[in-house]
Formats: sequence, C-alpha cells, structure tokens
Amino acid sequence: MKYLVIVAFIAIIGSLAAALVFMMRGGLSDAADAPDSPPRKNHMARALAFRVGFSILLFVVVLISYLMGWIQPTGLPLQR
Repeated sequence: MKYLVIVAFIAIIGSLAAALVFMMRGGLSDAADAPDSPPRKNHMARALAFRVGFSILLFVVVLISYLMGWIQPTGLPLQR
C-alpha cells in the first residue's frame, strides 16, 4: 500500500510539473509541427484535470483501504 501511495504522489507531482511546462510554453506549437498548424491550447487543462483525477482516486483508495482494514490509523490513541 505504501508503494501505491508513493506512485500516486509521483503521478500527481508529475502532472503538475507538466502543466507548469505547458503554461510556461504558452500554448505554442512544437518545432516539429508544421509552421501553419494551430497552437495547442488544451494540454495544460488536461494535465491539471489528470492531477485532480489522481488526487481523488488516491483519496478513494485510501478510504476503501481503511474500511477494508488493509491500513490502520496511527497517531495518538483515543481516550474516553
């Protein structure tokens, strides 16, 4: 479970970095594209949507894992 969370965090950070690259590039076409091709605009939004989707998926996986008993909470014990 620990490795799954680590991979999910790496995917979240990677998609955030990709969105930063697309934002800094400003939607310009790649040099390999034809000079008359339209600029690519949706890459940053797609990368951010991917990040949000991975964050929600990670939350759901952690919640289900807790409910199934695969992971246990740590920290201070409850005192009544």
